[in-house]
Parts: sequence; C-alpha cells; structure tokens
Amino acid sequence: MTSPSTIPGQPLTFTADDYRARMARAAEAADAAGLAGVLVAPGPDLVHLTGYRPTAATERLTLLVLRAGHDPVLVVPALEAADAAHAAGASVLTLRDWTDAVDPYALSARLLGPNGRFAVSDNTWALHLLALQHLLPSTSYASLTSALPMLRAVKDAAELERLAAAGAAADATYERILKVRFSGRRETDVAADLASLLREHGHEQVDFTVVGSGPNGANPHHEAGARVIERGDMVVLDFGGLKHGYGSDTSRTVHVGEPTAEEQSVHDLVREAQEAGFGAVRPGAACQDVDRAARAVITEAGLGERFIHRTGHGIGVTTHEPPYMIEGEEQPLVPGMCFSVEPGVYLPGRFGVRIEDIVTVTEDGGRRLNTTPRELAVVE
Repeated sequence: MTSPSTIPGQPLTFTADDYRARMARAAEAADAAGLAGVLVAPGPDLVHLTGYRPTAATERLTLLVLRAGHDPVLVVPALEAADAAHAAGASVLTLRDWTDAVDPYALSARLLGPNGRFAVSDNTWALHLLALQHLLPSTSYASLTSALPMLRAVKDAAELERLAAAGAAADATYERILKVRFSGRRETDVAADLASLLREHGHEQVDFTVVGSGPNGANPHHEAGARVIERGDMVVLDFGGLKHGYGSDTSRTVHVGEPTAEEQSVHDLVREAQEAGFGAVRPGAACQDVDRAARAVITEAGLGERFIHRTGHGIGVTTHEPPYMIEGEEQPLVPGMCFSVEPGVYLPGRFGVRIEDIVTVTEDGGRRLNTTPRELAVVE
C-alpha cells in the first residue's frame, strides 16, 4: 500500500511495496504476452519501476531484468552501486554490480537465458542491445512501447495525486499568464514567462512552452520565435513539464483584444469538440471513441481537414506516452488511465485554436485534471 506523506505540500510517497508490485506486473504482463521478460535501461521506465534515476546514462551498462518466476535483478556499475542501493525500490530487487574488469554483458546474459523474446525499454542504447544479441544470438527483442504499451497506463492513487498536482500547477501558471502583457512582446518573451511560472509553481522540469501567435498558431508544434505579438492576434499556448516526477500538459487559446466573429466561432467549435471528447471518456470505451467524438464535431462543421493531429496522448512520468486517442486504437479505457483531450483547428496563414485538458478515467466516466476556463480569454 502507498503510505501518506508526512511532509505538508509533498505528494504521497511511493513505497518499496509499490515498486515490488510494479515490477511484478511488468513481468506478468510480459509472460502473458508470450515474452521471456522485460529489460529496462536508465530512463523513465526504470524510474517508474524501481525509483532509481542514475545521474547520467553512460557507456557502462545499467539494466533491470524482469522475468516471471524470477526475482528482479538490477545490473549496475560498481561505482554507481551505492546510489542504486538508496533507490526507493532497491530493497525489493537484487543488485548485481560489476567492475570495469568484468564483462557486464556476460553477467546479464546469464540472467536472460539462451533464447526467448524480450521487451526492451525504448531508450536502451544500441551499444548495449547489440552486445547482448552477439552473446545470445537465439534471443530477439521488441520495443517496450510496442510490446507492452499499457505497462504504465493505469495509475495508482499516489500517481494520480502527483498528476493532479502537476495539473493544478499548470492551471495556476495559466491564470498568471493572463495578467501578462502580450501585445508588443515577442513569442519567446511569453514563453519565458510560462517557463518561469511553471518552475515557480513547483515544476522541476519544463518540457515545452508553445506560444503560437497569429499565423504561427496554425502550426500545432510551433517553436516560440521572435515574432512580435500584435493586437488582433489569436495566440495558442501549450505548456507543460514535470512536477514531483509526473507530467502536466495543457493548452488554451487567447486573443489579444476583442476577437472577430469568425475567430470566436472557431474557438467555440473547438471548445464544443473538446467537451464532446471529454464526454466520451468512460470505462470500456475504446481510445478511438474519444477521437471520434471530438473529430465528429469539427468535421460536421466543415473543418475536419483542419484538425490535423490525434485527439490525445497518455501522460505520466513522461508528458507523452501510451495510450493514444486516435482512430484505430481499440484499447479499452480503464479507471486510472490519464491522457490529454486536445482537439484543434488550424487555418494556414491565419490562426489556430487548441484547447487541452488532462483527463483521468474514473469508475463511471472521466475527471479533468485541468479546470481553468475554456472560454476564449481576452488579453492585452
């Protein structure tokens, strides 16, 4: 069970039992999928499963080996073993440290066995994977995301608390940015304000601060640039990062001065589509149902070809992860899943509109983790 934090303002603490359960679920999921096990290198999956975050990924092999019916083992360089031993999940796994005089791949190969297919974390270095393949030519490998896409998808209570805290921090950032002057300033100036506010509200990492003004708003992933924001511009804001190790990601579209009737109409349309997407969230619905609901509203208005991306993506220890709200994804929604609902309309050379909330699936529907107004805000 997760134990409550005793420090005010801090999130629920992940315990060794939490990490034990996560590693066991991963091994069992691999076994159920016909895989021999899961291999995890430094990165978000290792943090999620063990609580261990090496200071840097290097050419020295660090590898978590999870196999059904076997105790979890973390192969780690001897000079980093002390840090690994202090990780929150270290007490429920076996540490196998190695010195530079030892072949870490031979050590790892003995843990894997001579054959079988393994899921491998997506950010594993080719250097390490190719060395294992050389020693174990009868083994094969698949990316963790493709083999076990739902591994991190369902969040427990402590994870949901952290995601809610990150969402609240992003909301507080949006409320503050509405008081900042937009006209006469560069997009990069507003983006810097967003980054500063996210950190002020507890984010240890800022992943993106999209500020797309006027025609730049028609590019969904526009990098904030030197364009000076003008009165009459629609401005797409999309920002997020990590707080307590869990992600935030929200989008709102504002207008500098009063909008035209057309601008207001397009914004109203996207708001309606976002509400329809949220309304489709319920246990047992398919991920694609969320996309279909939001997309139908925009398509019926004749702007379907201007909605050029999926409706949503999962979020957790990274700001983008499975599941994806897109046509063809039949994965059923399960309570505890968290993902964005973010339809948009993009009119090249003119403006764009996107509205995004992070949503979690509940026992009887969905709950927004972003609660700031979705109406078109007027800024100066």
